[in-house]
Amino acid sequence: MLQYCINPCNCVLIHRLVCVKIEKRMDPSRGHGSIQMLLTAENEAQQIVTAAKNLKMSRLKQAKEEAEREVMNYRSQMEAEYQNSITESSGSSDSTVKRLESETETKIQSLKERASRVSPGVVKMLINHITNVRA
Repeated sequence: MLQYCINPCNCVLIHRLVCVKIEKRMDPSRGHGSIQMLLTAENEAQQIVTAAKNLKMSRLKQAKEEAEREVMNYRSQMEAEYQNSITESSGSSDSTVKRLESETETKIQSLKERASRVSPGVVKMLINHITNVRA
């Protein structure tokens, strides 16, 4: 008895192949060998089905491995882009800190210069107010 596989298209094809082989081998004059020929044809059909299943499984395995490789490549690419963006953003924050420190130092120097220019006048005014007594 023939066993059928899950894929009906393959079964129809296998069934046709087996029928053609049986028709070629069966000779109406040889009735006693017909059963043996049917068993042989059934075994051949089973081998064909098994080979088709194995081929299908190997193709599925190959497709799965290829998909896993693609996922790994994509993941590594995304990780590299992420690391680059982190490096760029941290680099810009360092440059921002340096820029702010420079601006602060410039402002401090400017205030010191103004204070040194105004300081003699302020000291003179304070001494003048302290030494003058009003009645």
